[in-house]
Amino acid sequence: MSSRLDGALARFDEVNAEDPRRDGDQPLELAYGRRMTAWLERLAPDAGEELRLAVRAQHIGRWRLPRERFPEGRAGYKRWRSECARMHGEVAAGILREVGYDDAVIGRVRDLLTKKRLAHDPEVQTLEDVACLVFLEHTFADFARKHERDKLVDIVRKTWGKMSERGRAAAAGLPLPAELAAIVADATRE
Repeated sequence: MSSRLDGALARFDEVNAEDPRRDGDQPLELAYGRRMTAWLERLAPDAGEELRLAVRAQHIGRWRLPRERFPEGRAGYKRWRSECARMHGEVAAGILREVGYDDAVIGRVRDLLTKKRLAHDPEVQTLEDVACLVFLEHTFADFARKHERDKLVDIVRKTWGKMSERGRAAAAGLPLPAELAAIVADATRE
């Protein structure tokens, strides 16, 4: 990796280390960013620099924009997600400028973070696959404890629908507990 890339990733981690929420012994978004990078390495080890940057910045500073500030329901959730993506792009852009990236790279990272052209851009699709895999491997169990089974099946069905065949193959290989594997099986049954 280039020293500039290393510097950007380290700065992203510094921001995410400020997250007051915890995932075990780590700040939540710091753990998330590192998990995103680990999945990218597994799924696309030859990924380009812009995708590596976007993957690590996927949730940068997310605790600063809590979900509770937005209305309940689907419309409020979508608005929150859009605002988060915009904010992640702004925070990442500021750091990328600090460490010496040009406007072209910064623009591409923003496009990836806002998932522009998801259906047509293989790198955006890889970012989406990585996010879905991190959810299924690391967040799904806690999420499942808070929601009814029918809602979980629906969410996994939507998650599966956002993934590429490569992402689905990786997800199918996850060693999920039996009750979660059964939900995935029901959600992915044709």
